[in-house]
Amino acid sequence: MNSRKIIYAGNVPIGGGFPVVIQSMTNTNTNDSSATLKQIKQIHERGAQLVRVSYPDKSCRTSFKKIIDNSPCPVIADIHFDYKLAVDAIELGAHKVRINPGNMPKKHLEEIIKAAKERNIPLRIGVNSGSLEKDLLKKHGHPSEDALAESMKRAVGFFEDKDFSQLVLSVKSSDVLSMIKVNMMIKKMFDYPIHLGVTEAGGLLRGSVKNSIGIASLLMKNVGDTIRVSLSDSPLYEVDVAKMILRAIHINTNSPDIISCPTCSRTTFDVIATQKTIEKMLEKSTKNVKVAVMGCVVNGPGEAREADFGITGNANEGIVFKKDKIIFRGLKEDALKVLMKEVNDYEKET
Repeated sequence: MNSRKIIYAGNVPIGGGFPVVIQSMTNTNTNDSSATLKQIKQIHERGAQLVRVSYPDKSCRTSFKKIIDNSPCPVIADIHFDYKLAVDAIELGAHKVRINPGNMPKKHLEEIIKAAKERNIPLRIGVNSGSLEKDLLKKHGHPSEDALAESMKRAVGFFEDKDFSQLVLSVKSSDVLSMIKVNMMIKKMFDYPIHLGVTEAGGLLRGSVKNSIGIASLLMKNVGDTIRVSLSDSPLYEVDVAKMILRAIHINTNSPDIISCPTCSRTTFDVIATQKTIEKMLEKSTKNVKVAVMGCVVNGPGEAREADFGITGNANEGIVFKKDKIIFRGLKEDALKVLMKEVNDYEKET
């Protein structure tokens, strides 16, 4: 979306004005190809275009090859220290490889570059506080934004000197403000696609808040081309939150928007349970539809007038509206059925 340069991970374009790419990472044992492929399928169906899979050692070689060959979307190999694993992942057919240059000697990086050139695949340069070079830590005193930016500048310079430019840049921090500042710096320094995310962000609630602030702030400043919401939870939630971020800032509307009131003392309609039910029913939807769940039968239709469909009611009945017109009034159980039928019909028509 925001860099002019385009990098392809398999058949997925990153940068160059293309839509922001959502990715997640499997948390299954890579040696278990069946479990990993099952999770990849779920991640992809949920809305991610790329998936990252750890390749920790050669014992996973056969399984990793099977995963690449049978994945419904391009696979990014995650490598930490061993350059031989990066080279091997490339030879096995990985569509992109993520490395931390700060963890590897230059002669080993040259071997990775050689293999990537031969297979014509991109590399993601990862820079974070854990992989910062010792001399930069000594120079700056701690993993500051300046230290992280200098590390990235050093890495990009090395790859460019070796005539390799199929790069995606990623500078992450567990501190949201630091993550925002350093990515703004990187954007000014380079025109390569940038991968965004807050690393080690925490669990579902805390991590969602941190990632939403960091990722959305940068995307609204035209920084970032691919994102991963890092959570200490199911990778499916990572995709859900990523989709919500993009939807909320009007970057990608290929997902439902479910709006609901926070409830109050006059609420007799079960907003919370109804909202959760609708969220579950629409979790795989890729349609631009806005559904409102309101707790007040008096103000509900008016407050949600901009929604395509909505539901409200009281202790005794449910009311379904389409735009601002009531189309059903009756039993609450029937109201939900009517609403979902309308939404599903709408999805088929659009």
